[in-house]
Amino acid sequence: MQKFAACVTALGAVAIAAATCTIAFVHSTPETGTPYQAVALMNGQMFFGKLEESSRDYLTLRDVFYIQGRQNPETRAVTSVLIKRGGEAHSPDRMLINRQQVLLVEPVKTDSQIAKLIAEQNAAH
Repeated sequence: MQKFAACVTALGAVAIAAATCTIAFVHSTPETGTPYQAVALMNGQMFFGKLEESSRDYLTLRDVFYIQGRQNPETRAVTSVLIKRGGEAHSPDRMLINRQQVLLVEPVKTDSQIAKLIAEQNAAH
């Protein structure tokens, strides 16, 4: 009987810990300690920006960038270019991302190549 009670107690503790983690993720924005974050989505897309709390179901990403491959028609060489969102026809000033579609959030270190490219683009505008 004591083993059964210990198992029930352990399972209860695990359930409470899982619920706490779920609630913490659903109700808060991950703190990375850097100005920009990389947000990977379930469909394989990656965006870089300033992550903000939005709602229970969505995260807000501002000052958004993404990487696009471009091919030189003469040499056929492909280069990666960092593109700032906002130049599209609908001129978005932010992205609202469904939390269920977020695979991971990582910090963009201030001395990383991405952070340097973002700083260059922001300085140019």
